[in-house]
Amino acid sequence: MKYRYLGRSGLLVSRICLGTMTFGNKEWGCDQQDASAIVRKFVDGGGNFIDTADGYSAGESEKILGVALKDHRRDELVVATKCFFPSGAGVTSRGLSRKHIVESCEKSLKRLDTDYIDLYQFHGPDPYTPLEESLGAADDLIRAGKVRYLGCSNFYAWQIARMNGVAALHDYQKLVSAQHLYNLLRRDIEREILPACDAEGLGMICWSPLAAGMLSGKYRGQDKPDLKSRIGAQAAITLPRFWFDDALKMIDALAATATKLGKTPSQVALAWLLGDSRVTAAISGARAASQVEENLAAGDYDLTAEVRQELTEVMPLKPGYPYDWMASNLPGMFNKVEHDPAHVVRLPK
Repeated sequence: MKYRYLGRSGLLVSRICLGTMTFGNKEWGCDQQDASAIVRKFVDGGGNFIDTADGYSAGESEKILGVALKDHRRDELVVATKCFFPSGAGVTSRGLSRKHIVESCEKSLKRLDTDYIDLYQFHGPDPYTPLEESLGAADDLIRAGKVRYLGCSNFYAWQIARMNGVAALHDYQKLVSAQHLYNLLRRDIEREILPACDAEGLGMICWSPLAAGMLSGKYRGQDKPDLKSRIGAQAAITLPRFWFDDALKMIDALAATATKLGKTPSQVALAWLLGDSRVTAAISGARAASQVEENLAAGDYDLTAEVRQELTEVMPLKPGYPYDWMASNLPGMFNKVEHDPAHVVRLPK
């Protein structure tokens, strides 16, 4: 397993992060016995980064993970969880208010049966709560030793930049990571979010790196997915997000590349993500321990730049404006420099 620093922090994490959304999920998940076996397989394979959330299976994921962690040295693992989604019927039991953040953290600590959370993430942006309030609450948790680092998930690029600006202004701890949807089928974050994270020093943690299993190749040749599969059970969300003509072409190209390289489509898809240094880790979930080993191998595997570019060009991303404006005006503006300085902002091409 290879490791990367999480953004500009000193926290070193495995390139493959174990996702636990399956833990406790009765439709397409696993029970305590399988979850403990999954965690054991992951840790034995060199993984140290595990991600959960209080919204996964109404808190059951955290409980099951807490039990599984008892078989391992807690201080050698990096455990991440999140808050934002409703945690109860109360009108205050949601969002990023100080009240909800503090209460959610305390409940997560109890469910995980741990004294601290390594990475606490805002699961989504709250348009009704000032950023100062949310960041202040998180900073208090960090100063109290209940949280080590702060991250966000599903935020807009401008919010990421603003949050770190507010944190600097008030001497709060800055964000060290962002967790967003990113895979070969959905590269939206390359337009604004990845550049913002790069500029602000946040490491990118990719959720759904295999597009709900689409990039594993298991749905090839099917007109529609089995309703009992994960992508079928969440069809209202997953089909518009991942099931379209260009995506099916990409999966065929991915499968062909994997065969040529002697790897599985999943391993190549994960390696494609990790070919970008702005990406810290890709979240890989499992329903059984037997599924863990395949994706762990991607933690040690790198694509050549040529192969990665070939896959990238199968379904080119159109950055749009203002990138097309920059592309036509920037080259002639700054062409006298010997080489780019270290602080140059990397923009999509």
